[in-house]
Amino acid sequence: MLASASPARLRLLRDAGLEPEVVVSGVPEDVDGAAHDVVLELARRKARAVAASQPDALVLGCDSLLSLDGSVFGKPASAEEAVARWHAMRGRHGYLLTGHCLIDTAAGLEASDVCSTVVRFGKPSDEEIAAYVASGEPLHVAGAFTLDGRSAPFLDGIDGDAGNVIGVSLPLVRRLLAEVGTSVVSLWS
Repeated sequence: MLASASPARLRLLRDAGLEPEVVVSGVPEDVDGAAHDVVLELARRKARAVAASQPDALVLGCDSLLSLDGSVFGKPASAEEAVARWHAMRGRHGYLLTGHCLIDTAAGLEASDVCSTVVRFGKPSDEEIAAYVASGEPLHVAGAFTLDGRSAPFLDGIDGDAGNVIGVSLPLVRRLLAEVGTSVVSLWS
């Protein structure tokens, strides 16, 4: 089960041969603190909320944030905030962190960790930023950008796990599955 409404996470898991059922946790994303601690805590809360009603399931919860110069950014609250964020990110780099929590409810086991990927932002013009924000895409994603969407041309590159930037680190999911005693290949559909 995927405790997330993210279509990008679901797509990545399906592309990797997994067919999770989506059960949205409904957990509010209102934790303050360092990005690493926040994404880990939110991933745990989301996975635990869904796991509580699933007696025999593997439940994956994830949460992502962008860290830029020590400031933490989730989804922008408005188009104006998205524009301001892009002006701040332009020509710089930040860290996209995704917390992952996997719970095997039948065995009562839980494993969690955080993946961090460096994102190098390009220098889109003011007009390009305005057009991107007008598309609506940045209002629905952590950091106000996507690696696999309309802002991809505005990213100069990444250092690390591309899937993590999209929403879920498949290598980390494999390791968490192993920690709870499940092989990823046993879940291939």
